[in-house]
Amino acid sequence: MEIEIWSDVLCPFCYIGKRKFEKALEQFEYKNDIKIIWKSFQLDPDYPKTSPKEEYTSYLEKRKGWSKPQTQQILDNVTQMAKSVNLDFHFENAIVANSYEAHRLLHFAKQQNLQNTLKEVLLEAHFVKGLDIADKSILVELGKTVGMNDINIQKFLNTNEQSEYVEKDIYEAFQIGVKGVPFFVFNKKFAISGAQDSSIFLQALQQSFVKPIDQPVNSCDIDGNC
Repeated sequence: MEIEIWSDVLCPFCYIGKRKFEKALEQFEYKNDIKIIWKSFQLDPDYPKTSPKEEYTSYLEKRKGWSKPQTQQILDNVTQMAKSVNLDFHFENAIVANSYEAHRLLHFAKQQNLQNTLKEVLLEAHFVKGLDIADKSILVELGKTVGMNDINIQKFLNTNEQSEYVEKDIYEAFQIGVKGVPFFVFNKKFAISGAQDSSIFLQALQQSFVKPIDQPVNSCDIDGNC
C-alpha cells in the first residue's frame, strides 16, 4: 500500500508528524507492506534561493506580523511539542531557507530508494543541527551520509533535473485541496492533515489497508472449473 505525504523540509509540524506517523506504523501488523512516497510542498516558495542567513524569529515576525515575545512563545511551544516525540529542535540556530533544491534532491534520492532516509537527514539538519539546506555544498554532504555519490549529487544540483516532479507535486497538492502540511493520503482512500496523534494514523492504516491473502482460497474460474 502506498502512503503519499506532502511535506516541506522547513515545516516543524512535518517533522513532528513524521515521528507520530512512524510510531503508528511500528504498531501496524503489515508495516512491511507499506511504501512511503514523499511529495514536495513549499510553505514559502518566494523566499530567496540564496539564503540571507535569516533567523527564525525575525523571519516570522515579518512574515506573520507577530511581536517578538509572541514569536518566541510560539517557537517555545513548538519546541515542547517536538520534545514529546523525542526531537530536540533548536530554532535559535535554524537558518530560514528556500527548500526547492532539497525537494529536487529528494526526488533524485527516490531513484536510489533513499528518499525516506534523506528526508530524515534533511529535517534533522534544519531543525536540530542548524544547517542551511539551501546551500548546495551542504546538500552534497547530507546526500553522502545516506549513501549517495557526492560527484553525482554535484552534477545533479547543477542541472534542472527533477524540477518537473517538484512542480507536479505542488500542483497536485493544490488540485486535491491541500491547504497546509503535513498532508497524508492513505492508499488514495483516506486523507489526514496535520501532525495528528499516532492513534489517528494507526486507524487510517487499518481502514485503508487491504489484507494480503496468505493461502489460496476456494474459487471457480469463468468456465465453472472449481
